Amino acid sequence: MVTFLLGIFILIIGYLTYSKYVEKVITPDDRKTPAFEQNDGVDFVPMSKNRNALIHLLNIAGMGPIIGAIQGILFGPIAFILIPTGCILAGGVHDYFAGMLSMRNRGVQITGLIHKYLGKKAFKVFMVIVSIMLLLLATVFVYTAGDLFVERFFGIKEFVITNPIVLGAYVVILLYFVFATLFPIDKIIGKFYPALGLMLIIGTGLVLAGFFIKGVNLQEFSFAQYNIHPKNLPLIPMFFMTVSCGLLSGFHSTQATIISRTVMSERDGRRIFYGMMCVESLIAMIWAAAAMDVYSLNIVPQNIIGTVNVVNIIANKFVPFNLAFVVTLAIIILPITSGDTALRGLRITIAEAVNIEQKKIINRLLVVIPIVVSVLLILIWAKTNSDSFTFIWRYFTFFNQLIAIPTLCCATVYLAKKGKNYLITLIPALFYVFITMSFIFHEKIGFNLPLKYAEIVAVIITIGIAIILKKRFK
Repeated sequence: MVTFLLGIFILIIGYLTYSKYVEKVITPDDRKTPAFEQNDGVDFVPMSKNRNALIHLLNIAGMGPIIGAIQGILFGPIAFILIPTGCILAGGVHDYFAGMLSMRNRGVQITGLIHKYLGKKAFKVFMVIVSIMLLLLATVFVYTAGDLFVERFFGIKEFVITNPIVLGAYVVILLYFVFATLFPIDKIIGKFYPALGLMLIIGTGLVLAGFFIKGVNLQEFSFAQYNIHPKNLPLIPMFFMTVSCGLLSGFHSTQATIISRTVMSERDGRRIFYGMMCVESLIAMIWAAAAMDVYSLNIVPQNIIGTVNVVNIIANKFVPFNLAFVVTLAIIILPITSGDTALRGLRITIAEAVNIEQKKIINRLLVVIPIVVSVLLILIWAKTNSDSFTFIWRYFTFFNQLIAIPTLCCATVYLAKKGKNYLITLIPALFYVFITMSFIFHEKIGFNLPLKYAEIVAVIITIGIAIILKKRFK
């Protein structure tokens, strides 16, 4: 358990020190935030620091820190070191700058920041990528939450859309997504999400408590065997693509820019954006540790290793029977509370791009209806194709990490023009250019090159991006 506790130590110390340095670089002040300056009662609404923090935690969490963790721990205990280190040096920095730059630019979404700092061509490319990513995410989270719910509370194992209970769960969840997307942010999200955020923390806390009450079997890190993945997947790039939420996730930029419209003071940014990223990292580490334990006991069937079905096995192992449902319910909440804000983010992004004000509900409906139709079509296809989840999740993983790059690049350009230390964003940006390019050129969903050739191409592209970015400094 030493490696696990060392990882938690890295996370805590990193937040208490490095996040303060990053905050000092951007220097928050007392300027009027978009929540007050552009208050429209819908998307721009002032909310308290604690409320924003818990809402943001739920928005960014999704299934990433769970699925990513139970898959990422297959690489071995090195995950306990890489997750917190990556969070402090990359993920927290990414989320903080996404939120702060948005606040300093009238609450624009990540695509708006790309347009300003990286140019019109980059904006056009990433407008498409962000839209596809958010659509895929919302769709996956409709049926992920539905499947978890009907399995836990109805005992259903076959999640076919022709089953009325399964279909009913999907419809209810999608309808909720629509209402949460249309309603002012303080009416549904602002009222209920803080309590749901606490439930997530309590549910994960119950698992952590089970480590000490029931015992947990964790391997220790060894340089001799730093990668023990059963399928011999390469640590680079696969670990960094597998464990996104909890380490670094481009999706977070679309959520930080939503919350940037409700923050009352720039000085709250470190706790809300950087702090909640660290909490998510802690959640990922706890679930990774729990998964390592149940894998070592051989109580997880081979066909569900690395899948969301491991959640119920973990809950039953570490949590008393009468409280296990709390853990499952907390996990079911995750895809729901990220799926609805994914749609909200997509609505705001599209409306911003085509200049449709969102104060009137009729204007919100004009944007939302085509989005919902698209989600329904993808959902129907996904549930009639047995390989759909793997297909969608792999492309989402790629787009998700790809979007993190322009966010960090925007921050780099901003800092360079201000004459400040831009290396804190440039280094993780270039590292993830290499990671994402290695992935897409190596994987079957991409160019299917041998890894060594994929890495050579990735290095060339990384150098090219660095040169292009340097020109934006002027």
